[in-house]
Amino acid sequence: MEHIIIRPATEADAEEMLALYAPYVLHTTVTSEYAPPTLEEFRERIRSYMAKTPWLCCVIDGQIAGYGYASPHRKRAGYQWSCETSIYTRMGFHRRGIASALYQSLFDILTYQGYYSIYVGITSPNPRSMAFHMAMGFSRMGAYHRSMYKFGKWRDVIWMGKSLRHHVGTPEPITPYPQIQDDAYCAQVLRERVKLIHEPQSVQVSHG
Repeated sequence: MEHIIIRPATEADAEEMLALYAPYVLHTTVTSEYAPPTLEEFRERIRSYMAKTPWLCCVIDGQIAGYGYASPHRKRAGYQWSCETSIYTRMGFHRRGIASALYQSLFDILTYQGYYSIYVGITSPNPRSMAFHMAMGFSRMGAYHRSMYKFGKWRDVIWMGKSLRHHVGTPEPITPYPQIQDDAYCAQVLRERVKLIHEPQSVQVSHG
C-alpha cells in the first residue's frame, strides 16, 4: 500500500516541483510561460505566495505527485478577499483524485483564512479542465479573447470562479497562511482530504 500525504510545501521542494512543472511549460498551453523559471525564481514564488496563501504538495511514497497553490487575484485593497488557484499533477499520476484532493484542501483552508472567491484561468480549448472545474464547483465567468499567444497561435483564456462563502456584510481581514498553517484545523483538513486519493487502477488483461 502506498504512503500518501498532503502537506505544506517548503523551499526544499522547489527543485522537484519545478521538474514536475517544466513539461507543462514546454509542451502545453496550460501555462502562458514560454520557458521554465529558474530554480531561484521558483523558490521566490513559493516564498511570496506562502506569505499569504497556502501552497500544498501531495507526496506519494516520498515523491511529489502533485502540488497546488493560491495566489492573489489582484494587488489592490478591494480585491484582498479573492484569489487565484493552480494545480499541477505529475505525468503518470492523473485520474487518481490528486487534483481534487488538493483543491478541496485549498478550499477548506482558504475559507478558514477568510477568502470569499476563487478564480482560475483556463487556456482554450481545454474541455477536460473545464469539466473538472465545473465538477469542483466552478462556473464560467467570461473570457479574455485572443489574449495569449503560444505555439504559433492566439488563444482565448476562459475564466471560471467559485464562491467560498456568501458575499454579505463587511468582510473580516484575511488571516495570512503562516499564522494558521500549524493549526489543528489545517492538519485535520489535510488528513481528511488525502482520503480522496485512490490507488492506481489495475489494467485488466484479456486472455480470450
